Amino acid sequence: MTLEMGFVLVVIVVMFVALLLELTRPDMIVFSALVIFVLTGLLTPEEAFKGFSNQGMLTIALLFIVAGAVQKHGLLEQMMKQWLSKSKKVRGSMFRFYLPISLSSAFLNNTPIVVTFTPMIKKWCEERGIAPSKFLIPLSYVTILGGTITVIGTSTNLVVHGMLLDYGLKGFTLFQLAVVGVPVLIIGFIYLFTIGYKLLPHNKGFSEQVKQDSREYIAEMTVSNSFAFINETVEKAGLRELKGLYLVEIIRESERVSPVKSTTIVRAGDRLIFTGLISTIAELQQLKGLQLETGTHLDLDDLKNGDVQLVEAVVSHQSSLLSKSIKQSQFRSRFDAGVLAVHRNNERIKSKIGDIVLKPGDVLLLLTGSDFIRTYQQSNDFYVVSSMETPNHLNENRKKGWFSLIVLITMILAVTLNVLSMFKAMLLAVFIFIITKIISPEEAKKKIQFHVLLLIASAFGVGTAMTKTGLASWMANGLLEIGEPLGIIAILIAVYILTNIFTELITNSAAAVLMLPIGIEMAEVLSLDYMGFAVTIAIAASASFITPIGYQTNLIVYGPGGYTFSDYIKVGTPLSIIVMLITVTIVNVVWF
Repeated sequence: MTLEMGFVLVVIVVMFVALLLELTRPDMIVFSALVIFVLTGLLTPEEAFKGFSNQGMLTIALLFIVAGAVQKHGLLEQMMKQWLSKSKKVRGSMFRFYLPISLSSAFLNNTPIVVTFTPMIKKWCEERGIAPSKFLIPLSYVTILGGTITVIGTSTNLVVHGMLLDYGLKGFTLFQLAVVGVPVLIIGFIYLFTIGYKLLPHNKGFSEQVKQDSREYIAEMTVSNSFAFINETVEKAGLRELKGLYLVEIIRESERVSPVKSTTIVRAGDRLIFTGLISTIAELQQLKGLQLETGTHLDLDDLKNGDVQLVEAVVSHQSSLLSKSIKQSQFRSRFDAGVLAVHRNNERIKSKIGDIVLKPGDVLLLLTGSDFIRTYQQSNDFYVVSSMETPNHLNENRKKGWFSLIVLITMILAVTLNVLSMFKAMLLAVFIFIITKIISPEEAKKKIQFHVLLLIASAFGVGTAMTKTGLASWMANGLLEIGEPLGIIAILIAVYILTNIFTELITNSAAAVLMLPIGIEMAEVLSLDYMGFAVTIAIAASASFITPIGYQTNLIVYGPGGYTFSDYIKVGTPLSIIVMLITVTIVNVVWF
């Protein structure tokens, strides 16, 4: 190993550790590693930032817009709602729901699909007394499995495709991965409907838990004429900084003031609604003029009156709220929303709301204004922003919904028949959507997840550093020394497992970018078809089932399903082994 190779290896190991410890956003960590390689002269600026013009990455950016345009008018959601309402039995409902979902995820980005259908499934389950936890992990898993059918099914497939083109090799055709993806989806379905269903926990939804304990969490006090701070602000009255309590709403005759701001005026006769550690309510009783209303029948459903609604939001990996307490992030003033409770690993955190330091996957139960969802649904701070009712603004225009769906199908046919390349087809689709005003340029810009693109483009540069210094070749030879005596099946299993471990620990696209140079080196040494290794790495990088942090869709359902980390290990490990065995067997037969 040369000094340069050693340096690149050390930077990559430090990058892995930083990603594991979630020191900051993943895209910033990988970008920092790339900057180090440029500053030390290991990579030229052209080599480092070549990933930003990679065709695969640019196609991903266009796909974000296409998926957003197709989903904007709520046509798919309405079709799925009607389809689901006809279901009677639980297993039959799963099949009816997940078959079209998995097929649509072969052509649309699966993250917005899961974001859209998570609240719909939760509501459907709650109406029928079914535990949402029986449905939400499978929702994530079937969209991941469906994404393995086509090259546009996941960003990972497009990343590998783009890298192959960069190496001067032939990329994937639209349905090339289907030879593995279709069997994987079918057998994955059988597993989820049988063994997987039995392994899934039986959890109540988070909002149901909070509703059950709402007397513990909500208290009501009335302001009498003897209160010393009548006609003063909430802040001056000392109702802003309370130990373990948080003023969420003021009910004033027929008016409701929520969220309560520090400048809100307190008036005689106001009913103050508090949430948080009710055990500390004795402190409030010491304030003359505040009378505790015992035996109140007020619960969370009563707060959903008029312009006030209850919303669940899952904190994302890219959130600016991470590593700060709710108070430090100035949540109330920033989002015009009050945090009722925070849920982590199926437990409500029983400490002062404002002091809770947020982590990825935390579910916030929020009291918000009616425009909160419209304003923050595309926010990088939240993966899921869903009211307890499905937002009506999804049902915007059925004609435009059908038109956007027809454009997408036409573009897919054009790619399948080799009339257009993937990039050109998606570019044309975006152009059509913008000139026909299906989506505005501002909306298109909001649909692009720039943090994902930065992560992928930066990972390309890290992959280039591995190839240029010879580290990829060194690692490939090391793997071959171990695996070659055991045969090609053992080598494929080793490549698959290593890629899959990277995916579970860091991110799927970064795992693919780091492993593909190693796979191509191995194909050259063994004089085998590089495509077999490319397919193995693409499937292994997508097949993230064992942890909630490996894939965005797993994190999205983590909180709403009330899951623990071990639930993913229990349900996901058998599925991961099944997918590995199918992939390795088919790749060996078809390509080697």
